[in-house]
Amino acid sequence: MEKRIELEKRGRKPAEITEFVLDNCRSTNIVGLTDEFVALESLSLINVGLTSLKGFPKLPNLKKLELSDNRISNGLNLLHASPKLTHLNLSGNRIKDLDTLQPLKEFKNLKSLDLFNNEATNMDNYREKVFSLIPSLRYLDGYDIDEREVESEDDDEVNGNEDGDANDDDSEEVTDEEDEEEEGVNLDAVYKDFEDESDEEDYVVDGEEEEDDFEYDDDEDEEGEQQQQQQQEESSPARGKKRKHEDGVESGN
Repeated sequence: MEKRIELEKRGRKPAEITEFVLDNCRSTNIVGLTDEFVALESLSLINVGLTSLKGFPKLPNLKKLELSDNRISNGLNLLHASPKLTHLNLSGNRIKDLDTLQPLKEFKNLKSLDLFNNEATNMDNYREKVFSLIPSLRYLDGYDIDEREVESEDDDEVNGNEDGDANDDDSEEVTDEEDEEEEGVNLDAVYKDFEDESDEEDYVVDGEEEEDDFEYDDDEDEEGEQQQQQQQEESSPARGKKRKHEDGVESGN
């Protein structure tokens, strides 16, 4: 875990880090995560192999804690140094009874708790008991006290992101503007290509018409030359002498 922590720091000072993801780093207890991370608001330790929370540091600004898919069976009292905690995911652990959850009643800001796939969920009146134990709790395993599923506008709050709606609106607005700009550019390109094709077709048609006219003029010139040549042959002296000679022979006969 210590090596993973150093890697995730990425050269930052612990007091500058507000979000830390240490999923799948494999450790049975907390090692290397110290009280220096005073600005930390979100911490994820999913599928690490934790059997307890021994060594959990004082994180006064922590709001969201992901501990799903570990082997934690007790020791939730070690989270007491994070009083601002609003979201706690303990799904897929080994919590067996309500007594193990007793330390959570001290968290006045805890709004969402996930205990899915824990043995404790099989106890009689499980939901009523947990809601009664933690008065601030609004959602248990993704459902409120009336067993209504979390609505979309509450998803960010359940996931520990109270400002999520505003961020989503800003993102959608920026995306819409980008889409409009891209659409405008594409339409301009289409119109330009259409005009270019139209100009090219006009040019080709004009060229073809000129070529046809030119061929037609050549045919007329050739026919005129043939007629002129024939007239010259008929009016030439040699042709006249030949005709007179022929006339004389016919008269002698």
